Amino acid sequence: MRKDDFARYRGEDQEQLGHRGAAPLSAAIEVDARGCVTAWGPDAARMLGFRSGEVLGRSARELLAGDLPASARGRLRARPGEAWSGRIAARHRDGHRVELTVRAHPLTDAEGEVRWLVAAGPAAEAAAVPEAGEAGPSDEARLWDWTLTQMPLPVAVYDRRARLVAANAAMAHVMGRTVDEMRGLRLCEMDPRPLVQEVDRLQEQVLRTGEGVRHEGFGRAMSGVGGERAWVIYLIPVKDAAGRVRGTSAVVLDYTEQHWARRRLTIVNEASVRIGTTLDVTRTAQELADVAVGRFADFVTVDLLDAIYHGQEPVRSRAGRALGFRRIAHQSVLEGCPEASVEAGGADSWPEYSPPAQALAAGRGVRHVVREEDFRRWTREDPRRAEAVRRYGIHSVMAVPMSARGTTLGVAVFYRHRTREPFDDDDLLLAEEITARAAVCVDNARRYTHERAVSLAIQRSMLPREGMRQAAASIASRYLPAGTAAGVGGDWFDVIRLSGARIALVVGDVVGHGVHAVATMGRLRTAVRTLADIGLPPDELLTHLDDLVIRLDEEEFPTAEGDVRPQVGDATAEEKGGTGELGATCLYGVYDPITRTASFASAGHPAPVVVTPDGAVTLPNVSPGPPLGVGGLPFETVDLELPEDSTLVLYTDGLLRSAAGDPDEGLSVLCRALARPAESPDQVCRSVLGVLAPERGGDDIALLVARTRTLAPGSVATRDVAATPATVAEARRWTSRQLADWGLEEASFTTELVVSELVTNAIRHASSPIQLRLIHDTGLICEVSDASSTAPHMRRARTFDEGGRGLLLVAQLSQRWGTRQTSHGKVIWAEQSLPVGRADAALSISA
Repeated sequence: MRKDDFARYRGEDQEQLGHRGAAPLSAAIEVDARGCVTAWGPDAARMLGFRSGEVLGRSARELLAGDLPASARGRLRARPGEAWSGRIAARHRDGHRVELTVRAHPLTDAEGEVRWLVAAGPAAEAAAVPEAGEAGPSDEARLWDWTLTQMPLPVAVYDRRARLVAANAAMAHVMGRTVDEMRGLRLCEMDPRPLVQEVDRLQEQVLRTGEGVRHEGFGRAMSGVGGERAWVIYLIPVKDAAGRVRGTSAVVLDYTEQHWARRRLTIVNEASVRIGTTLDVTRTAQELADVAVGRFADFVTVDLLDAIYHGQEPVRSRAGRALGFRRIAHQSVLEGCPEASVEAGGADSWPEYSPPAQALAAGRGVRHVVREEDFRRWTREDPRRAEAVRRYGIHSVMAVPMSARGTTLGVAVFYRHRTREPFDDDDLLLAEEITARAAVCVDNARRYTHERAVSLAIQRSMLPREGMRQAAASIASRYLPAGTAAGVGGDWFDVIRLSGARIALVVGDVVGHGVHAVATMGRLRTAVRTLADIGLPPDELLTHLDDLVIRLDEEEFPTAEGDVRPQVGDATAEEKGGTGELGATCLYGVYDPITRTASFASAGHPAPVVVTPDGAVTLPNVSPGPPLGVGGLPFETVDLELPEDSTLVLYTDGLLRSAAGDPDEGLSVLCRALARPAESPDQVCRSVLGVLAPERGGDDIALLVARTRTLAPGSVATRDVAATPATVAEARRWTSRQLADWGLEEASFTTELVVSELVTNAIRHASSPIQLRLIHDTGLICEVSDASSTAPHMRRARTFDEGGRGLLLVAQLSQRWGTRQTSHGKVIWAEQSLPVGRADAALSISA
């Protein structure tokens, strides 16, 4: 555009330009170098019937009802900078033909691409505009001026000194000044705000380099209309035919809606990453508050219904009754959250007219401003809340219910006081979006916490209780559940009293975590106790336990009907019918305080560690058989002779992995920790866990420490019995004398009857050798062994039967009785309880 053209532009508004002898071309269209429509004015929409969304991005040729004139096609191929005007035939949206007069002027953008600015009007209104080649320079310049003036986008032109030469009405509206007031001024002289100052600096850069610039900024228009807006400013160099920079043009786009949409999408994406990083209810709620504060809210509170906070299901409140809540998180742009009227963890109640209660009643978010009556009524009832509203200038609030899977958990409340604009509908949609995400995470955490509590309660209920009275060993134990989201595992340990003053030590680990693993652990623990009670040796017990796991696997994970498995060689768990989904490891050992021997067998479990009284740490060569559920392979029992006061340490692999993740390294650390002297098994547990498990890891830890004792020689009495009826009376007399030596005369009558029945039963139904043994433990144990492997069975004798009442009598006189198989026959035993003082004396003698 020539300098004299700009002079003609000055002082002329749109109405004056429309009376220069030719009707204005009001429809503005922009076409890029590829021929696609990139801008579509409202007059063009009225003229041709197409909305902007229907034509933007489409080829301009699709709008034509015929071919372009030859002069237009030639001009398109000519050197950029030459305009064209003339008549064309366009197609209306409803299909009829529209004759238009158009003016097309090429523009060069910052990348050097040519764009065409097209002004059009009905042929009847633009009859004064000549065809191409007939119009003079003044007519063409006038059309160009009209186009710039009527363009809805703010456009301005600056000279080589960055001083304003011309601007359209849209730019004058944005700047809040008339064109005459701005003409000859630089931007830095018009507005001192940082955004305008930065654009002024960029103009100098464009004039110096000749390269266009795209700049994004955020601020108010000088006119003060519309509040904070987001702007995209294009600064384009204006060059002459020789390529020299003569000035700059500025095009301003208001992209506030797109800016906020993009920002909200960013916040939602950030919320999806930052909220729900843990399965902790309080931490998840705090993450919601952290994400919202500083982005679209100045203060956020998150409250849970009181029932939810205490792990219960919510109960619907009666009408007119305030809802009880518990504050679990809040965050503010101000340090220390001074706006909070309730401390974290504190209780609060909300009446039905309060914003949080209204949100819960409506099931959706609500917005309020401070001047509304319900808001004022809510704040007046709590002096602390009213003071916070007054002091910090809270003026807008949103309340959004936290609901997940049909359960209302609580409510999140968002406040503004530093941000001047109140919340709008888009802010409410954003708050509902991130609150819904947080609600699902809170519900997941709540459900996980509940399941973990149930699993842990079941787990601990199945662990052995302290205070079990036995003389074989001093016991200490620890159980640490996993500290991760995996949940409670299936680790367990047990101490079982056996016949003959022996004890069984058990440690096991079920694969997996959660309630299912705990339930499986409970079934295996019960099975171990049942099998131990019948006196099975360790290898046989693990064999029966292995079969049980395979059967459980078949029941819980059935294979598809019709599956055919190979039956060659040793059968694996899968070939025997199981799927291998259910697995466990177990270490089972029996310690006899009379012989000081310990027998162990392992099913894929780490061997025990033995610490002798002199501090030597050894690892017994216990053959690690296959894990339970594999099947087909035997287990092996290893017998150890232990000095008195030896320490047996049994554990699960979680203890070794907690050290450095490497079981071998963990075992070395364990042995070094056990080499330190400790006065009691409880101190051993504390020192071991202090070294190997200072923090909870990703697996459960079960630790069982037993310091062995030896029964004093005087606590055990043994007598061989001949297989003749006369020896029964001798056995009774011998028993009476032995009880008198132990100071147990009050138990003589009952014990003599038990001995008489057991010895008589062995003489009649078994074979020699027969032996009678009395053990003074925490109870009084009578044992009769023989060479027969046939186990007796108790039965009820009929009225006129002469026999059959022996074992029934033994069962009535004893606290418990049973039989166990040995390598040379069997043992029938019966145990009587002793008074507490007598039992404690026996323990002190053993110790």
